[in-house]
Amino acid sequence: MAAERPRVRLRQAVLAAAELEPVADALRSTLGLGEPFRDPGVGLFGLQNTVFALGDCFLEIVSPTQPQTAAGRYLERHGGDCGYMVMFDLEDLPAARARAAESGVRTAWEIDLPDISGTHLHPADIGAAIVSIDGSKPYGSWRWGGPEWTGRTGEGAPGRLAGVTLAVAEPAAVAARWSHVLGVPLSGDGAVGGDAVLALEDAEVRFVPAGDRAEGLVEIAVADVPGFSGDGSEVGGVRLRSVSA
Repeated sequence: MAAERPRVRLRQAVLAAAELEPVADALRSTLGLGEPFRDPGVGLFGLQNTVFALGDCFLEIVSPTQPQTAAGRYLERHGGDCGYMVMFDLEDLPAARARAAESGVRTAWEIDLPDISGTHLHPADIGAAIVSIDGSKPYGSWRWGGPEWTGRTGEGAPGRLAGVTLAVAEPAAVAARWSHVLGVPLSGDGAVGGDAVLALEDAEVRFVPAGDRAEGLVEIAVADVPGFSGDGSEVGGVRLRSVSA
């Protein structure tokens, strides 16, 4: 019998905004979200943030508080508010770190804490966006969501993060790279009329041609959000879409 593949979950999608509060207010009102967690730790990167719970997954907005931050340069390249980062929770993070290194994907930041380990992969190497590969301990906890999620699992606010869509110049190549590093299967080839898709435990990551758009995170799919019908609302330069559970 084949060994069961280690679990990989989509846990957090991150937007970058020039001004934090207007985008946070828009996201909160659109999806009916609760009070956010504000992580003082992002000050290390010259940022401020809000993190909203969606089930046991999270939506984050970051905003620069000083010049010459990575997020600030990203905003300049994209011409305004935009999708910024996609964060995954991996049962076997060491294997993913090794695959990234073997593939020549540089590490932009790395940390190992008692309850979580994290690695930010350089967007120029992995493609499309910053990718954070994390390993929660125990699996299913999530320090980045705030104190109540540090080292503990549980149920959060209603809803679920069901997927993200990345616009890229070469969907097939970028999807294959993400698939290899994350250790998850890839379906579709990204050709015209057929998206490249990574199927995770309870979500999907979709790659589509960028066309004349800037490359990056362009859509967030959610499920089971009370009162949100998925009318194509846009917040922070990213489209919000509702999908069936």
